[in-house]
Amino acid sequence: MSEVLSTPVVDLSAVKTKQQAAWSSGDYAVVGTTLQIVGETLCEALDLRAGEHVLDIAAGNGNATLAAARRWCNVTSTDYVPALLERGRNRASAEGLPVKFEHADAEKLPYTDKSFDVVLSTFGVMFTPGQNMAAAEMVRVSKSGGRIGLANWTPESFVGGIFKTIGKYLPPAAGVKSPALWGTEVHLNELFGKHADSITVERKNFNFRYHNAAHWLEVFRTFYGPMHKAFGALDADKQGALTADLLALAEKFNRATDGTLVAPSEYLEVVITRK
Repeated sequence: MSEVLSTPVVDLSAVKTKQQAAWSSGDYAVVGTTLQIVGETLCEALDLRAGEHVLDIAAGNGNATLAAARRWCNVTSTDYVPALLERGRNRASAEGLPVKFEHADAEKLPYTDKSFDVVLSTFGVMFTPGQNMAAAEMVRVSKSGGRIGLANWTPESFVGGIFKTIGKYLPPAAGVKSPALWGTEVHLNELFGKHADSITVERKNFNFRYHNAAHWLEVFRTFYGPMHKAFGALDADKQGALTADLLALAEKFNRATDGTLVAPSEYLEVVITRK
């Protein structure tokens, strides 16, 4: 009798609930603010124009949001973590930038079709469990001739290595696609190709700069939600092993020779022109 192999059924709702709890833990804004330059360069790549309607999805504490608002765009900033929206709101208020902040699920956006000139996400939408749904929503709410902008870590990057290392100790749910797929041109074409007039991809590096590898790990372990949750789920021995593995990873990527940490992490800067 032959054995029947079945594809595991993924409860994306349960995965999303766990992810939301992870990103709500720690304080991602502490790490997020260091990534500001990525939002600025993405907005330049998108060639934003004053008065355009811009949607930032999975905006975190608002890096790309603020970058677009500084260019006189009408910006709506969304995330499913209320605390991060509040951090973004405080930053916008401090700069006197009129941004609309709204709680929203990237896989089910509360906006009508073709509402925005530009839809963007920096290291955000790539982490949604329902990747096809999130991409379809980005397409749906963007205008014909509009642009979709993304910054996505690549599988080979420092951040890609972080998630692979954590995955050795806490494997992801069976059947859930890796977020790092968004950092590959093949997957981007699968998600957006049939809706795009063009997809332009540039490989870039963001440099994580810390006092040293131990300082980087202390900050990430304390404030970066997925890592914070991972350590909390392990016993002391496995915490020690994960610590050693992450420090070794940081040193592998470190290009500094003065005792500090300068760890480049590759990402794709993506500009999609909508049909």
